[in-house]
Amino acid sequence: MPARRRRGRLVGTLATALVLALAIAGVAVLRPGPVDEWLGGGGPATSGPQVDPTEPPPPPVLTAAGASAPEPTPEGVRAALGPLLTSSVLGNEVNISVVDAVTGKVLYQNGQDTPTIPASTTKLVTAAAVLAARGPAYRISTRVVAGANPGEVVIIGAGDPTLAVNATGWYPGAGRLDRLAAQVKKALGGTAPTKVIIDGSLYSGPVLEPAWDSDIPTGGYGAVITALMTDGARQDPRDQGRGQARHAKPDEAAGRAFAKLLGLPVSAVVTGTAPAATGTAPAATDSPTPGEPSPGTPGPGSELGRVQSPPLIRLVEFMLRESDNVVAEALARQVALAREKPASFVGAAEAVDEMVGELGLPVAESALADGSGLSRANRVTPSLLTDLLTMAAKGDRPELADLFPGLPVAAWSGTLSDRFDRSGEKPTRPGAGVVRAKTGTLSGVHAISGVVTTADGRLLAFAVLANKVPVGQDVAQPELDRIATTLARCGCR
Repeated sequence: MPARRRRGRLVGTLATALVLALAIAGVAVLRPGPVDEWLGGGGPATSGPQVDPTEPPPPPVLTAAGASAPEPTPEGVRAALGPLLTSSVLGNEVNISVVDAVTGKVLYQNGQDTPTIPASTTKLVTAAAVLAARGPAYRISTRVVAGANPGEVVIIGAGDPTLAVNATGWYPGAGRLDRLAAQVKKALGGTAPTKVIIDGSLYSGPVLEPAWDSDIPTGGYGAVITALMTDGARQDPRDQGRGQARHAKPDEAAGRAFAKLLGLPVSAVVTGTAPAATGTAPAATDSPTPGEPSPGTPGPGSELGRVQSPPLIRLVEFMLRESDNVVAEALARQVALAREKPASFVGAAEAVDEMVGELGLPVAESALADGSGLSRANRVTPSLLTDLLTMAAKGDRPELADLFPGLPVAAWSGTLSDRFDRSGEKPTRPGAGVVRAKTGTLSGVHAISGVVTTADGRLLAFAVLANKVPVGQDVAQPELDRIATTLARCGCR
């Protein structure tokens, strides 16, 4: 079979599996994101393989059994997972929770209420908090206002990490500085730009979380966190690999790029704050005094232009799919701003923890220091993660269902694209396409949490958090995959 046709059938099969898995729990899947794209929905296009339209519809790989699918028993799940966990290479601190996503019934627990370093599974909590606080349609606006003197423009960082310089941006559908510059030039009329002032005052506190590993700013997976940046602080958004070099001062890099678009030199970029709005300069009957604004010139603080981020549902998808740490920190700060807290690491962590409580989840089981999971000071319990996923799947809070389109799919997308196995050569093959989960990795810490459909068509929520892991990533990750695959393979009755 030609490669293109094989790929088309694989995509269709996985799409069918995922649609059925989410339908079991009543989750709406007509959302922007991978599932919507595979189904030919109206969401924004995303990168990745497409279904070959010449292919016939693939046969279902699961029966849409809904809530009537056979229900696993705790005894069955224990019998399936017990041998794996007893002989696990993950060490002695493996905490796990498995829950029936339809009923919320606990099927397996081991250290489920133990506060554990969650690594990037923290992003599930961040996603739920920001979706609840802001709503999936919210957009972040980056604005430019007139400065105190004619020709001065102030670009105000609003916390949009996806902002692009031009059409070569990293994030699809991002707001663009070149379009913002065009708006500013038009708004200024005959007044030539003279200076770009960067206002990053929305964020406060340190730009790096104190408990981050020392290589986070330089390792390519994190960056200093500023209110103004482009392309998640990446130096070269055309580099589509993982672990890209980041700007040491993302706000200044964005300011320089904006100045260039306005025809100004780097020396014209300074930091400062926007003046209070005063409207436009009054009409004059005489020639203006040199140095004073011309008649009709936008007065200090007047808006000259704005661009918006993609909707928040897309930002959540960016964060979860590729475990984007910079986007995660920006979203956590959106929770802080929505709750009128400082947009800092401390303020964001407090706000996310508070949202956990407002969602009716056990707030004592979430103690965060950041929104990405890079901090080793974070503590989350496995049961909190499964409670959150179950709530999202059951539809008790409809906006939380919007975290599902962003979850990586086993052997297909995001951080799970090269895990599990779709060739049939490894024991994790049955998990391909039916495990949809967020991963987490720090040195000595490995985690996975998400949803999986059993062989009988039942949707389960699971979380496995392992601390003090004595083996490397190449051994730890397949072990986590085997646990998820075991849930996919068994009816567990």
